[in-house]
Amino acid sequence: MSQSVLYDAPGPRTRRRIAVWSGVAAVAVAALIVVAVQRLVANGQFDAEKWSPFIEEPAVLRILREGLVATLQAAAYGIVLAMVVGTLLGVGRLSTHRWVRVPCTLIIEWFRALPLLLVMFFFFLGVPALTGINVEPLWSVVFGLTLYNGAVIAEIVRAGVLSLPRGQREAAYSIGLRDGQVMRLVLLPQAFRVMLPALISQLVVLLKDSTLGFIIGYRDLLEVSGTIHRNLDNPLQVYFVVAVLFILVNSALSWLAHRVEARQRRKYGARARIGVDDVETGLEQGADVAVHAATPSGPRGRST
Repeated sequence: MSQSVLYDAPGPRTRRRIAVWSGVAAVAVAALIVVAVQRLVANGQFDAEKWSPFIEEPAVLRILREGLVATLQAAAYGIVLAMVVGTLLGVGRLSTHRWVRVPCTLIIEWFRALPLLLVMFFFFLGVPALTGINVEPLWSVVFGLTLYNGAVIAEIVRAGVLSLPRGQREAAYSIGLRDGQVMRLVLLPQAFRVMLPALISQLVVLLKDSTLGFIIGYRDLLEVSGTIHRNLDNPLQVYFVVAVLFILVNSALSWLAHRVEARQRRKYGARARIGVDDVETGLEQGADVAVHAATPSGPRGRST
């Protein structure tokens, strides 16, 4: 059977050209890195006194720890609430009832179109101006993350459910399940396993987006890093350490999510892989039962 490809395999001449230009690009990038390092050395950016506060100063470590805890707190609240809101909105958009589907669709499209920072500003400045209720910076960040990322997660949920074979829904209906039971018991468990990589990516984005809270005065990791480098006059070193912390946290989140995915695959893999033939067989059996039940019977219960 022929296999379609998007492009032809490169010939010997093209491969040589690719190798030459790849080598030139690698040399150019290496040269830029060497020049940058030389400039940093000349400006004293690798001097010990610029890096030692992160090891020898307890106050600096305490401030960084407090900022990291604040970032993780906002991200944790946002992740939990965004998952709940996103799942409810995604299921609502798939509803067969128009009075549920239309409002959910409008909410999703509205918050997907708004910038996240604008949503945070609304809760931090708009809600007090409209209602007189002051919203703390933490909850302004959390509500903004929840609504914006919840709208995105709703689309991920919708795509995950629609990616399942149509026979899954039809087989569930054939055994008498209602719409809510089909979604809750059959479609959503499989859809979450399918869309787990996309969810991981969106949760990492949510964690990074929590740093926008420094604009409204939330003392997260990015906000306290500004305080540190203004006092120590070493912005390059401070933001390098902050970048490493974010990389470690995001890597831990990705590792945890992949472990959950692997565990789910080992636990449900054999049962989750329902072939098309199995679905068709189940539908045919359901049809046979329905035909048999509809056949007229004699006085003694035997078919006439």
